[in-house]
Amino acid sequence: MKQAIVIGATSGIGRGLAGRLAAAGWRVGVVGRREALLRELTATSPANYLYAVADVTQPAACVAALESLTERMGGMDLCVVCSGTGDLNPTLDFSLEEPAIRTNVWGWTAVVDWAYGFFERRGGGDLAVVTSVGGLRGSGAAPAYNASKAYQINYAEGLRQRAAKSASGVRVVDLRPGLVDTAMAKGDGLFWVMPVDRVVDQMLRAVGRRRRVAVVTRRWRLVAWLLRHLPESLYLKM
Repeated sequence: MKQAIVIGATSGIGRGLAGRLAAAGWRVGVVGRREALLRELTATSPANYLYAVADVTQPAACVAALESLTERMGGMDLCVVCSGTGDLNPTLDFSLEEPAIRTNVWGWTAVVDWAYGFFERRGGGDLAVVTSVGGLRGSGAAPAYNASKAYQINYAEGLRQRAAKSASGVRVVDLRPGLVDTAMAKGDGLFWVMPVDRVVDQMLRAVGRRRRVAVVTRRWRLVAWLLRHLPESLYLKM
């Protein structure tokens, strides 16, 4: 039985990915802050799930919990890092920016480094990180969120370069969703908000095909292309 750990599995994309993997016969370690939701998920298929309560904004305790969970599972073939947060912040209130920085940069880096190090020592494995199409450009409405996703995109590329140079066998895939029908989709007049199930299916297909970068869903590939190529003089007016 293959083993996967999903960090940020209590809701949204993370919970959807955990469910799909369990249904496919994987043993899945689910990690998140809300124990009641982890218990609820685990109860749906006790033979397929183990859980650990951990908060990525407390890196030392989180990594210790991940080490313990991996030991209980007997290993790990795939690690998916889904944990993230972000708020609209038109007034540039730092109290709204700080959680995104602590979660999406500080804590995220700690767990990604842990997972990469585990696979590097093991001699191979798949590390999938859920970033965002939003990381391709800045955002006046949510500056820290988009900037933190840009950090994740570049960090993942750096790890791929490290893996290529060292021939470590670690595969790093950057999964970039557009707007998804979860609590993270905030604001008025949102378009092309994708259902979680469709996003999860395409993400797992990308992991299975060993893609390096996957924009999901397919229609968001067009948005991503436009964002990358749109001149700043036009983008700033949007």
